[in-house]
Amino acid sequence: MTRLRIVHTESSCGWGGQELRIIVEAEGMLARGHEICVVAPPESRIFAETRRRGIPASGAPIARKGLAGLWAMRRALSVSGADVVNSHSSTDSWLAALALGTLPRAPRLVRTRHVSTPIPGHALNRWLYCSAAAHVVTTGERLREQVMRETGLDAARVSSVPTGVDLERFVPGERLAARARLDLPADAFVVGIVATLRSWKGHRYLVDAVAGMPEVTLVMVGDGPGADNLRAQVKALGIESRVRMPGNQDDVVPWLQAFDVFALPSYANEGVPQAIMQAMACRIPVVTTAIGSIDEIVRDGHTGLFVQPQSADSLRSALARLRAEPTLREQLAQAGYEQARSRFGVSTMLDQMERIFLAAAGSA
Repeated sequence: MTRLRIVHTESSCGWGGQELRIIVEAEGMLARGHEICVVAPPESRIFAETRRRGIPASGAPIARKGLAGLWAMRRALSVSGADVVNSHSSTDSWLAALALGTLPRAPRLVRTRHVSTPIPGHALNRWLYCSAAAHVVTTGERLREQVMRETGLDAARVSSVPTGVDLERFVPGERLAARARLDLPADAFVVGIVATLRSWKGHRYLVDAVAGMPEVTLVMVGDGPGADNLRAQVKALGIESRVRMPGNQDDVVPWLQAFDVFALPSYANEGVPQAIMQAMACRIPVVTTAIGSIDEIVRDGHTGLFVQPQSADSLRSALARLRAEPTLREQLAQAGYEQARSRFGVSTMLDQMERIFLAAAGSA
């Protein structure tokens, strides 16, 4: 196998599935003998995580588009010795594409697109996707179709590579032991979500749904720009005693293992959410929406239940049904678990990304 020097760029200062995928992919490629460097803003969470996990990284002020970010990206890439550059967010993709265009013998660019936000169909975006990038990766087949439709990119130059899950880490656990460890009530029906607190993840509809279910405890793991609004909503509804917001957690496995149901009521922008795959691997039944590429991993009534987006009533109905039907919970949990074991392993993702990087670098 050819050894590659792969540089990931990420301009986001947030923390969620996208940033976590970069970390997991970087660790996996390092383990396979490739050289890795992550270029990110020094104030970002992902930069801190690379330091904590021993992943080589370079801090650069690339959080915003502009000349300062462009020159910083150019400096970082000019000394990287990269065979291939993998960009992830819009800002760093533009900065990387422009910077590479000014470098002699520049490495090739692979653009990974994690979300389903629309791509404006103007000439600059067509240049970015069809000319500047050697290949485009999406995290789901619906996103791949969207990229082709909205940019005109040829099918041979865009691939769907869903994020892999560490199946040795995300495993079923003993629910009561997990609850004791986390100080959650042993006898409650616990509905949980693990997601960045962004509006389009649909947390507020979940809060509204649970407000009408006095027997339910809600756990919202994560942090983000919507945290204050959610706390205010919980307080206004008078359900503080039944809602836990523990913030970001380095290890979400015990939280997943403590849930009776995992709910992700997203209404926009999703690709293939890692949290759903992680919940399935932990053998937890899933309630979610058919947004983005979610229906590529959840089949309604078989591996989870779909609800209407932005509908607290639909959520409440699905959660009440699962609480009342333990046999259905068991069936969904088992089917999801079997799918996770057969389809969601990290090695599958790494194999696909390795082939794409080798082809982009001209080493296939």
